[in-house]
Amino acid sequence: MSDKDNSLTLDVVKKAVAGRAAAFRCVTEYQPVGGPGDKVFPPTYQGGRYAEETRTINGESIKCVLLDSVQSQANRMELALLEAVRANRIQLPLMAVSFDQEGLGKTITVTSLEAPHRVADAIFRDSLLKLTREELPKSRIGKILEKADARNAAGLFQICPTALLFGLWDSTGPRGGLGAKFQRAIVSEIVGINAVAGVRPSSRLDPLGIQKRSGPVFRTADNSWTLNPEEAVKVNGKPALYGRTKKGELVPYDPQKDQELGNPSKINHGNIPPSLDNPDTRQPYPGGFTISKATQITVLSLAALRRLRFPLDGAAPSDPEVDNKARTVLAALGLCAAALNREEGGDLRSRCQLFPVQSFLWELLDTPGQSHIEYRLDGTAAEQLFNDALSEARKAGLPWDGKIELVPTDKLFQLVKRSQDLVKEQTVGEDE
Repeated sequence: MSDKDNSLTLDVVKKAVAGRAAAFRCVTEYQPVGGPGDKVFPPTYQGGRYAEETRTINGESIKCVLLDSVQSQANRMELALLEAVRANRIQLPLMAVSFDQEGLGKTITVTSLEAPHRVADAIFRDSLLKLTREELPKSRIGKILEKADARNAAGLFQICPTALLFGLWDSTGPRGGLGAKFQRAIVSEIVGINAVAGVRPSSRLDPLGIQKRSGPVFRTADNSWTLNPEEAVKVNGKPALYGRTKKGELVPYDPQKDQELGNPSKINHGNIPPSLDNPDTRQPYPGGFTISKATQITVLSLAALRRLRFPLDGAAPSDPEVDNKARTVLAALGLCAAALNREEGGDLRSRCQLFPVQSFLWELLDTPGQSHIEYRLDGTAAEQLFNDALSEARKAGLPWDGKIELVPTDKLFQLVKRSQDLVKEQTVGEDE
């Protein structure tokens, strides 16, 4: 049966978690904001390639392209939760390390909702607890992470519950590959259906009409440019052309050769003739796709959550009632993250903005062979659902930390500073 007026309540989630329901699922169709036939640009991977594949849909083999990966969707959901935390709409344990010492170009703050490996990230491993100046691996937090597993997840629930939702592998901890490992309990992705590849032209019209033959352009000692060879850096006694080889080397000017380095285009002047090919690779530029529709599929696995146990104070076996309250919090947190992410819109990247053509409805996959009940859940209701679930869990004695402030170790700070210095040098030395 289907009842589109149903609202997803805490009682529904609690019964689903405590019962044998497999998952909550939300499937949403989108169109490009420009309408059907408008082109969308997926993410590119190494070599400028798109993630194209053939999927079986309704018994047919259909060409598809990945518009937003599972990893990217997880990052978007985590950032949506971070915004809710900063707006004081929800409370989450949040580990945060700040790089605000003198010597850096800007202050950098990284939280456990932003770090690639969440609480197990090397950024936190190489940081200190701010108040005690204790190394994180040797601290209470480090010991929690070292002992965490599916049968003992209460500590991780206390300091980083999102790791139990989005997955975690402490591969860089003291135990190496044997460190804490948790599967993803929530998975989401966006796929373009019936994908047809397009082309992308490249061109630039210089309003100053600067010609290629107006060079050569030489490099100066301060990494600027000049037309005067006497003002140029010397290489083997000859003025160096502006630009560098792929190995980062400067090239001396040779009037007998037609050298590309020294072309005014290297300092962003001059025309670029209309072309469909990248002049560096001689291959067509990635040109995006037209699609019949885009589909976002989000699945919150209740079966994965039921594998987790939450013994209080390390006592075993755990209390089943406490287990279910913790699992309900995690389920509510996953639903909240997904709802907030969807409401932020489908602006995935430049030239890839999607708009939903149907309401966001959650299906509860409960009894095999029966129709799935559909529930509505907007962002505001999802935040309240989570807050209510958390209130009940804390009354049952489940631990829940607030903000955990860290500072980087000196060696990590120096590593970041050295990297920033290298980026500055590289930016100055890059070909324009």
